[in-house]
Amino acid sequence: MLANVVGKSYEQIFREFEGELDPSVPQGSGDVKYHVGATGKFTAASGATIVITLAANPSHLEAVDPVAEGMARAKQDRRGDGTHDRVLTALIHGDAAFAGQGVVAETLNLSELPGYDVGGTVHIVVNNQVGFTTTPGFARSTVYATDIAKAVQAPIFHVNGDDPEAAVRTIRLAFEFRNVFKKDVVVDMVCYRRYGHNESDEPAFTQPRMYEVIGNRRSIRKLYTELLVNRGDLTLEEAEQALEDFRARMEVAFDETKSSVRPPAQVATEVPEPALSHFDTGVPREQLDRIVDALTTFPPGFEPHPKLARILANRRTEFDSDEIDWALAEALAFGSLLLEGTPVRVAGQDTRRGTFSQRHATVVDHRTEQEYTPLEHLGPDAAPFMIYDTVLSEFAAVGFEYGYSVADHDALVCWEAQFGDFDNGAQTIIDQFIVAAEDKWGQRSGLAMLLPHGFEGQGPEHSSARLERFLVLSAQDNIRVVYPTTAAQYFHVLRRQMHDPTRKPLIVMTPKRVPAHAGHCVARRRVHRRWLRAGARRPRAAGPGRAAGVLQREVRPRVDCAPRRRARTRRDRAARAALPLAARSDRIRARPLPRRRGRLGPGGAGQHGSPLLRAAPHRGDRRRASGRGRRAAREPEPRQRQLNRARRRTVGTP
Repeated sequence: MLANVVGKSYEQIFREFEGELDPSVPQGSGDVKYHVGATGKFTAASGATIVITLAANPSHLEAVDPVAEGMARAKQDRRGDGTHDRVLTALIHGDAAFAGQGVVAETLNLSELPGYDVGGTVHIVVNNQVGFTTTPGFARSTVYATDIAKAVQAPIFHVNGDDPEAAVRTIRLAFEFRNVFKKDVVVDMVCYRRYGHNESDEPAFTQPRMYEVIGNRRSIRKLYTELLVNRGDLTLEEAEQALEDFRARMEVAFDETKSSVRPPAQVATEVPEPALSHFDTGVPREQLDRIVDALTTFPPGFEPHPKLARILANRRTEFDSDEIDWALAEALAFGSLLLEGTPVRVAGQDTRRGTFSQRHATVVDHRTEQEYTPLEHLGPDAAPFMIYDTVLSEFAAVGFEYGYSVADHDALVCWEAQFGDFDNGAQTIIDQFIVAAEDKWGQRSGLAMLLPHGFEGQGPEHSSARLERFLVLSAQDNIRVVYPTTAAQYFHVLRRQMHDPTRKPLIVMTPKRVPAHAGHCVARRRVHRRWLRAGARRPRAAGPGRAAGVLQREVRPRVDCAPRRRARTRRDRAARAALPLAARSDRIRARPLPRRRGRLGPGGAGQHGSPLLRAAPHRGDRRRASGRGRRAAREPEPRQRQLNRARRRTVGTP
């Protein structure tokens, strides 16, 4: 593919296999040689040319499927190719991976959805009838490896790979179907792999009978050459001369590679100075007014839901009072970028309304279900605003948005999870592309991942976006991880992502409580200072007398801290007394109890330390008191009541 279609020279390919890969070149630090992408121009026999882009792909081979689709959609949007006639996506699969990898089904499911439709993809399945060492009987439950494509009613053509002319006719038919119907089409090329999975593999260990047949079968080149000679299209001398010419070209390229001088390795001797990170992300007040007007104005006859109409009208009131909530801050950031000519694409699960019913980027008429997106109507000078509800998927959905951001560096591309921890469904895309693609292939992305994060008692499935995991994945300035605690910070973070010319993936821990608490994120009468002329500052480098490291800890947004402050008041002392000692403030100090007997069992509460660390009698456990005469046996108080009483004696309230 690299040599015959994209046009990469044999000399360059051989040099890479000889280890001559300079980390300073755009290819990055290196990967499996045939995983590195390339762009070239293919010239047909007729003289027509077409630009070919081979997307870089990791060893998770099918993971590149949604990435390539996203790159194609970005190119179509940039060209205004609404009919999908100028950009074509072709994906080459293996049979075992096409049937076994779930991302294939996810990518097929995206194929006809708004925001993801690329006008159909030509899928070519190179069916070797073995996946590494696994036979089809262990690799799938379907008859054909391509049966998964039936889910989208894609036509599937099965063709003999030993017949090159039949394969060409099938590909042409698939291409014409795609152009006419703008739908996916699959070509299942049934063939075989003459050698093993790699140079050191011996396939006869696991498929001895198959490879006995393959070993006795003449190669496709010999069979097709014989067909052309017998048909009179080629003489035997011409065929042998063509083969010799090709071998000679390969030998010359290989000899030149061996005789060339390898460049010396470049070793970094000092840590570079941090790049300038101050960018003016403020916005003129009149521009904010224009955006708010668009957000709170609807076409004549359009009636939002009455409850929603009050919420949207309240945003205008809050803005006039210099009080901006999280959702309005986000809309102002998007709108200001649109007015500056920056396209904005936002996609995710329930993103148009917002998981916490906070965004309402698209408003629905409660009588007719007509949809209206205010940010699409900022004016003729505004860039396109694209917001979509995606399928309930993370792997393919994040891969698509990543590919879009790779192909269009001038657009703000955001993917939002329903809850931040759902990003683990896209961990392959995160590990193989988002955090490593720049280092491996020199591939840059400005994708912003919006991950709702916060511990509000919703359990482990809806609480943590795994901030620590992204910090562990951070290396060599590969990603930006931020945790804004005010709406103003979020506003400037989004704008900085596009004002910084260096494209880096952005991971945003978006609080979950904040969108539902209007007014607590930005103080009143602070719009001028926080919104009109703010920007990030340049970090100070480590040196003599300066800190050489940073200790990070997670802090909570101010709105989350307010209930804790109220809990310290006298009114809430009773509630705090019921909390375990570990959950109390550091200012609470335990005092030892006087030695008493008969309260929490023999020995007294204070005999062996705090009563909270010892087992109290259970209900129904009858004990007789000792000491001053005999007393009637009685059932002790319930355990929780005893513990509460012990706490009140042991611990005073601040």
